[in-house]
Parts: sequence; structure tokens; C-alpha cells
Amino acid sequence: MTFPRPKFQRYLLPIGLAILGAIACMLLLPAEQQAVRSQISGFPDADATSHLARIPILAGLCFLPAVAGICYCLGGTLDRYVARRFFSIFLICMSALLIVWLLIDFQDNIGDFLETKNPAKTMAQFYSARSSAIVLFLMPYALLLSLLYSLGHLSSTREIVAMVQSGRGIIRITAPLIIAGLFGTLLCIGLNYQWAPVAEGSKDKILDTALGKSPKEAADVLYYNADKRRLWLVGAFPPDYEKGQPLRNVEITTTRADGSLKTRLSAKNATWQPDTRKWIFNGATTTEFTPGEPPIFTKSAEPKVKAGWKETPWQLIKPGLSPTYLGVPDLTTWLSANTSNNVSINPAPYQTQWHYRWALPFTCLVTVLLATPLAIHFSRRGPGGSVFVAVVLSALMLLFSNVSLVLGEASILPPALAAWLPNLIFALIGIYLFQRRINGRPIYQAIRSLTGTD
Repeated sequence: MTFPRPKFQRYLLPIGLAILGAIACMLLLPAEQQAVRSQISGFPDADATSHLARIPILAGLCFLPAVAGICYCLGGTLDRYVARRFFSIFLICMSALLIVWLLIDFQDNIGDFLETKNPAKTMAQFYSARSSAIVLFLMPYALLLSLLYSLGHLSSTREIVAMVQSGRGIIRITAPLIIAGLFGTLLCIGLNYQWAPVAEGSKDKILDTALGKSPKEAADVLYYNADKRRLWLVGAFPPDYEKGQPLRNVEITTTRADGSLKTRLSAKNATWQPDTRKWIFNGATTTEFTPGEPPIFTKSAEPKVKAGWKETPWQLIKPGLSPTYLGVPDLTTWLSANTSNNVSINPAPYQTQWHYRWALPFTCLVTVLLATPLAIHFSRRGPGGSVFVAVVLSALMLLFSNVSLVLGEASILPPALAAWLPNLIFALIGIYLFQRRINGRPIYQAIRSLTGTD
């Protein structure tokens, strides 16, 4: 079967993107498979299903551009024209925002970079590790600016009018842009599943390592074993604590049934042996408390060994993990362990962040719903007022999202509602604006009536 030359050339795009996706899979998937195996073996109570899902999700991210290329090829001539105009502006906006963001962040961290032995290498590691988080952060802003400019330009040159007169409605004209917003949402869902939150949480560890400091995964963590009435206080968890690295500055306090102190074990470091399931405490001092008598202190010259203690390092660290920097698999694991082990810590921040991992990417699609009808204009009034309203609505959406997230973490709002409420409200506003634009009713009149400036 032969194709005309222009159509054949069009299909070179998805073929090339598929080849690049296959190369990306060969480079990224082996390391990700190893990371998943290490996570499951290092954390026996980890949610294996959600961690194993990281592999197909990463593969899907690699081939997502190829799928977008196929959609581009299947579109009509006018669809491809609108998509090209939008995508060229999107690349410019994304690049400009990335440069501005890098300059601001570089100014904040330049002092730490210069203190390292190899500033250039540190900078490369610092920003490459955070690339997924940067893309996730900038995507809604890039979509907003590119939509406002591309559709505003098409409206000013009367190309939108010509498309309408050819028999196409507003929904059909903007369908490629809505699909672009959907692909942006899918990309952000994949990034926010694991890699973006974890990358953002790794920045301090990268700088500490480069500065010669002792990096830590968590610090000053409290864990209470209600069955054995043991309260653990761990001063610092090293990054490789699950691989046998000792925990630093450990203190375990045991109480009696009436709540009075029984013993306290303080140690400079503690190592857990997974094969024998024993805890080994170095530099240990034991304090015994008897009611009505002074405490007795005993310092051990030899390492102190405790057998039969069921606590493990990955259980101890859970209360100290920040939910902001956990992906969906770790949040799922934390919530499962918290429910089964009755850990005395508020689960609302973790539940809210779990829902937010899925809700945040849909900000891209909501941004498209808000910006598209406001960027199109038919009158001679110009797009200034509509552009201003689009920017204000997008800013309010991001602000409301942050406020709602705080309310959810504080247990004022249910976690699912706190994560999804901003998207639902502003999506309804976007649908209303679309409805007015489809019906040919000027949006600025609705704005003037709402503000009472008629």
C-alpha cells in the first residue's frame, strides 16, 4: 500500500517518536526495575502492586509523545494547523518559563553550589534530579500562556472567524487544544505518581552530599509500639538505612501498664540485622526506673543486642516521612501500615496528599477549559480584558488549591474533597465560559454584570 508523499512524511513523526520512546525505555526501565526490586526487598511491608505499577507507567511516559504524534497525524488539515500553531508557542513559553525559574532558583542556591568541590557537577545533578518536578510545576503556566497567545493571534487575524464560517463550531475548532491539555494531564499524572514528589524531596540530600555533610532521610522521628509500650526516638535515618546503615542517636523508652517509666535505652547508633532480626546498639546506656527509688544507669562497653523486637527500620521511619515528598506507592504503603499498626499520628496529611497526587495533574485540563474560551474574541474590543480574566482565574485556582490542601491536611476538609474541590469549581467555571462562547454571548458582558459595572 502506498501513500502520497505528504501523508507518508506525516507518519514519519510518530515513527520517529516511537523510536525515541523505545530508546528511552531501554535507558530508563532497567534502573527503575532495580529500584522497584530494592524497594520491595528493603521494605517487606511495601505495597508491591503500586510499586510494580511504576514500570508500565514509566514505559507509558516514554511512548506518550508517539501517541500524541499519532493523534496529530489522524487529525484533519485544520486540526494539524491549529495544533502546530499552539505547539510552537508552547515550546517557546515552556522554554522561557524554564529559564526564568532556573535563574531564580540558581540565585537562591548559588552559595551552596560554590561551597562544593565541583560546582558544575553539583548543579547538573541538582537540576537533572529535579527535572520531573520542574516540568510538573511549569506545565499549567506554559499551557495558559501558549493558549492565550496562539488563540488570541488566530482571533486577531480573523482566522477563527474563517473557521467558523466554514461550518466548524468552537468546540470542533478547539478540539486539538483540549486534546493537548489531556496529554499534558496524562504526562503530569505519570510524573506525579512517583518521580516528581520524590525528586523534589531529594534536593537537600544532594546538596548535603556535595557539601560533605551527612545526608539524612528523616530526623527526630518518634514511633510508638503500643503492644510493647516502647517509644522510639531516632535522631537521624541515613539514606541507606534499609540496606543496613546504622540509625543515629537512638533512644527507646519502655513504660509500665500504669504509664510509669520502666527502662530507657540510649545509644549512639543502632543496626538492625534482617537475617537474625536482631537489634544491635553501640555506645548504649541503659537506665532502669523503680518507683520511689533513684534511677540506675548502666553503660555497656560491648554492643547491646536485643532479640525478639518486632520493630524494623522501615516501620520506625514512617512517622517521619513528609507526605509532600512521597509518591503514590509510598503513600499507599504508609496508609496501609498506619491503619493496621495503629500508629498514633494524624493520617489526614497523607490521605490528602494521596488524593492530591491524582488531582494536581488535572489542573492542566482545567487551565485549558478556562483559557480557551477567554482567548477567543470576535469583536474589535481586543483580547486584553479576557486575557486578564484568564490570568486572574488561573491564579485564583492555584491559590485556592493551596488553601484547600492545607485545610485537608488540618482535617478541616475531607481529604478527597480538599484535593479535588478546586478542580471541580474551576472546571465548572470553564464549562460555563465555553457555553457562553458557543452561544455567541460575549463573555465580558457576563463579567461586567457580575461585577456590577453595567
